[in-house]
Parts: sequence; structure tokens; C-alpha cells
Amino acid sequence: MDGFGERIEEHRRELHVHCYRLLGSFDEAEDLVQETFLRAWRRQDTLQSETGLRAWLYRIATNACLDHLRAHPRQPQLRPAPALADPGLASPTSTAVTWLQPYPDLLLDAADAVIERETIELAFLIAIQHLPPRQRAVLILRDVLGWSAQETAESLELTVAAVKSALQRARPTVKEHLPAQRLEWASAEPTAEERTTLQRYIEAVEQADPAALAGVLRADVWQAMPPQPIWLLGREAFMAAWTPAMVGPEAWGDWRLLATWANRQPTAAAYLRKAGENDYRPTWLAILRVENGLVAQVTTYGDDAFRRFGLPPLL
Repeated sequence: MDGFGERIEEHRRELHVHCYRLLGSFDEAEDLVQETFLRAWRRQDTLQSETGLRAWLYRIATNACLDHLRAHPRQPQLRPAPALADPGLASPTSTAVTWLQPYPDLLLDAADAVIERETIELAFLIAIQHLPPRQRAVLILRDVLGWSAQETAESLELTVAAVKSALQRARPTVKEHLPAQRLEWASAEPTAEERTTLQRYIEAVEQADPAALAGVLRADVWQAMPPQPIWLLGREAFMAAWTPAMVGPEAWGDWRLLATWANRQPTAAAYLRKAGENDYRPTWLAILRVENGLVAQVTTYGDDAFRRFGLPPLL
């Protein structure tokens, strides 16, 4: 077909988001989009009409991801006891999705399709990783993309009854693993409250002010640190771990933080200037979940995440 490569390339970003939802990994999603395009080239003769190109590509991408998950099975890991946990605080989850990677909003905005916040936020991605791959695919096709049961069945080579059954099993599992207040804090666009909270968080770290940082955290805040199954539970535990990095004889140095957004959530990219150095170097990326003007969860990634966000290599 003339121009076939250009036509499928137009769907690259939205297919990448689709594979990312299924896999939870930004890097693996890139590989599976390439696999999707390779399969599409080989199967051009199965495309019945140009109007069906997008759905045809989604079908190929979905099955490529399912093949990948069958070849590389994985399950969320049981978390060890939280480091320095505050006594009396209930654990928000007992498992960790250690392969989960962040997705820059800059790239989400470049997708052809509208990427709703509630379908890309970290909490949702973590929840759906608890589903068996085929149930996950059914839920994404039906509840995220809005496909009919018939379209989903044809895509996955299932019966309509099997699709309906899979969806009925998937929805309660996802709900079980979502935060209790999730429907209250999900929003289509960044809110003024989130922007203000992010700025307070940034200023507290840059000014090395433990009291200000504690003031922006919920009492039951928790921090996850993929890919390690390490976590902190509670404000006291959070501050016990991070205060030495900010002040005192063990302080790491001076901090500068840049505001950005990942998975439709407020995010801070931290740069550190150690004693005797001139430059601030990438150190960690923190994605915040904000509830009622306070940080309820922090998901922290290492400096290897910076390359996806177009962030400067030095400050």
C-alpha cells in the first residue's frame, strides 16, 4: 500500500500509551510498538479498509503485548515491612509493581487520542497490573477505549460471553487495589490545589526546611521507590529518612527542583549540588498524589527517568 508506513506512524504515540497501560513499562512499550509495526507490515493484506486502520493496529498491538506477557510472566511482589513505619498506620497495599515506569505528560499530550487522567495515573496502572493479562486487555479495551463487547471479542478471539465474564471479574479486582478516595481526587486537568502543593513541596526541599516539608505531607503519607520494593509509611518515617539528606552533617548538598508532570500527576525533578561542585546533577524524580492540599503518596524514581522528560542534564 502506498504510504502505509506514514499512515501507521501517525498512530505511534497512542499505541505506545496503549502498550504502556498493558505492560506498565515505558521502555517495553517502545519495543512492543516496534513489534506492532513489524506485524502490521507483514499483515497488510488483512486490513480490510482504511477506515478500520486504527482498530486494526490496536488489535495487533494488544495481541503483541499479550504474547510478550505470556513469554515474560510477572506478578506484583509482596512488599517487605515498611522501613521506619509509623505504628498504627494501615498499610495501603501489600504488593509492589517494581517494573512500573513514569510517563511524561509532554508525550501524553502528543498522542492522537485524548488520554484521560483516571486511565493513566499511577494508582490505576498499579491496580490493573494485578489482573491476569487477558482480563487486563478486556478491561482496557472495554472501559478505557470504549470498545463494544463484540469488538473486544473479535480483537482477542474470544466469545462475547467470555469478554463479559472477564470484565465482571476484572472490575472488582481493580477497585480493591485503588486508593479509597480515588474518585474524589481524580481530575481531568491539574488543579490549582495540586500546583500549589507541588510548589510548597519544591520550596521545602530547596530551602532545606524539614518543618515545611512535614507540613505538606499527610500523616499517613507513603513513599514507594520502584524498581526496589522499598517503601516508607507515615509522615514520621518519611521525615526520618529524608531530613538527614536536607540538613545536618550528613546533608547531601544543595537542592534545586524543577516542576513537571507525569501520568497526569504533579512531579518534581530533583537536582543535587554536592559540596565542592559547581553543577546540580539529576538525582531523583518524585510523582506526587495530592489529596485535600497535602501529599498522600510519593513515588520516587532514579535519575534514569530524566531522559524521557526532556529535562536538562545539568543545572
